[in-house]
Amino acid sequence: MASEFDIIRRYFKRPVTNAILGAGDDAALISVPAGAELAISADTLVSGRHFFADADPYRLGFKSLAVNLSDMAAMGAKPRWVLLALTLPEELVNQNTAWLAEFSQGFFTLADRYHVELIGGDTTAGPLNIGIQIIGEVAAGKALRRSGAQPDDDIWVSGKLGDAALALCHELQQITLEPEEIAQCLPSLLTPVARVELGQRLIGLAHSAIDISDGLAADLGHILVASEKAACINKVDIPCSAVLKKYRQQSIAIDCLLAGGDDYELCFTAAKTNRREIEKLSAELTLPLTRIGEIYSGAGLTVRDAQGNTMTLDSKGYDHFSA
Repeated sequence: MASEFDIIRRYFKRPVTNAILGAGDDAALISVPAGAELAISADTLVSGRHFFADADPYRLGFKSLAVNLSDMAAMGAKPRWVLLALTLPEELVNQNTAWLAEFSQGFFTLADRYHVELIGGDTTAGPLNIGIQIIGEVAAGKALRRSGAQPDDDIWVSGKLGDAALALCHELQQITLEPEEIAQCLPSLLTPVARVELGQRLIGLAHSAIDISDGLAADLGHILVASEKAACINKVDIPCSAVLKKYRQQSIAIDCLLAGGDDYELCFTAAKTNRREIEKLSAELTLPLTRIGEIYSGAGLTVRDAQGNTMTLDSKGYDHFSA
């Protein structure tokens, strides 16, 4: 039987170059450059709640870090260090060593892409649970926040929304997609792309930002509450794939677009005078950035359909305690 120290040493122990002291002591030591602030976030992924028990371990390792990188992107921070706390079933450790090898490979594939170092964590036995804390750097006073939206700001989103939620609905047998359609949608669910570079480039352009993890309506709603503002968005302007457009007459597809979550795209607000700069940034990054609405004085979110009528949403977004 492998011990927790065997697991750490075999699958997760790596030398560090950007930290003073990495894994192996009671705590890691890092140095913060002058003029920088730390951005710190944590996420927990629980088997049966956030992923299926038989999820591909490589993709699970990849996604577990991706969702944390997305938090750094939303703040405009450069991700630097990460801590990993794994709770592992004993039968998985004893009977399926390939699982740990593939999980760590997926995790480090993404960590290496963004030069993020694993500097510590914890390993224990129990129901499968993945906890990650990520630490990034951002210039002092420059971090993007939810609280900065201003009246007359444009509302923008990156990429396309809804495919991850649509893929999940297929996996839960709530909708049936064609094989080629599920092949197009599944990567959005299993290996999302964190918009790290976009977040850093939005500093000085955007007034507020958030990553879309719980659904557009819910996460934009967080900006509105923090900024004490109102907003109106147009459903027809929300970017989505050809697959989702095919099913857009079904209420479940509308829910995927507006409230499905797991998109990990950025929603941000910016002054109208910055439209041209944001469009140039979109072209430079080869990443669609789409205006979907506007910020107003007041409170609450209004969603309008193609005829300009106010829509009533069946779901406002994902909530761990009401799902």
